Amino acid sequence: MTISSNHTSLRDIWHTVIGTPGLEDVHTWISIPICSMYIVAVVGNICLLFLIFTECSLHEPMYLFLSMLALAGIFLSTVTTPKMLAIFWFQDGGISVGCCVSQMFFLHFIFVAESAILLAMAFDRYVAICYPLRYTTILTPSVIGKMGIASVIRSFFICFPLVFLVYRLTFCGRNIIHHSYCEHMGIARLACDSIKVNIYYGVIVALFSTCLDVVLIIISYALILRTVFRIPSQDARLKALGTCGSHVCVILLFYTPAFFSFFAHRFGGHNIPLHVHILLANLYVVVPPALNPIIYGVKTKQIQEKFMQVFSMSKKLC
Repeated sequence: MTISSNHTSLRDIWHTVIGTPGLEDVHTWISIPICSMYIVAVVGNICLLFLIFTECSLHEPMYLFLSMLALAGIFLSTVTTPKMLAIFWFQDGGISVGCCVSQMFFLHFIFVAESAILLAMAFDRYVAICYPLRYTTILTPSVIGKMGIASVIRSFFICFPLVFLVYRLTFCGRNIIHHSYCEHMGIARLACDSIKVNIYYGVIVALFSTCLDVVLIIISYALILRTVFRIPSQDARLKALGTCGSHVCVILLFYTPAFFSFFAHRFGGHNIPLHVHILLANLYVVVPPALNPIIYGVKTKQIQEKFMQVFSMSKKLC
């Protein structure tokens, strides 16, 4: 869309999202693993949700938190991947400002909410190992529901100001986003006025939401390890640690690429090519959602058993 003036508000322009800069010729090949992982993410998490909600034996705190994580995984991948594939397959990079800002909001909103869910899951493991006799009395369905609602409300109030921070900016005719989807700083960098407030708010959000969650998760696991190493039986220690294995894998899968991208943009942006940043960002929205149900399916005996029961029943019906 042609801009008729040198300065324009965000409401007057369309954006063009170009996908992976420098790799336009191989967009079709890039789309194959992304599309495959998106299908796995959606199907895998829906199956996980179905198992948890239909099997009474899985109506335990750990699995209820896992259902929240599965729901967040579906939303995170669906907010970004369909438009990403449209760019890769049909070169359909045009996006209205409303859709772009909505995508930006929901992307950050789901990320912050998922971080809070992982913190709640760490608290679940802390209570289960450190206070096993009080586990079901502390983490009642009511408490779990309130924790889920608190995660959503916190994420909303943290991310909603981003919409106003973007809409306050003025632009100078630049509307090409060098990314596969709309995110806060990608839009803000197109502005011709100062974006210091956007940068400062982004750092504050990272420090007091995601980084705080990570610190609290580390504290939870430090207390868990202290309790575990006081258990006299080695078998009991291994069993206790085994219940945390899936959660630790999911934590590493979620936070490692996020922090790598965060620090690379601020401290290594000139050393790492832009297309590497974009590729990692593309994979980030599909790889964790795709692998989470697989990790819990492989490492959690109860989920394996219920899945095999449902699978054998469906074979008999066929």
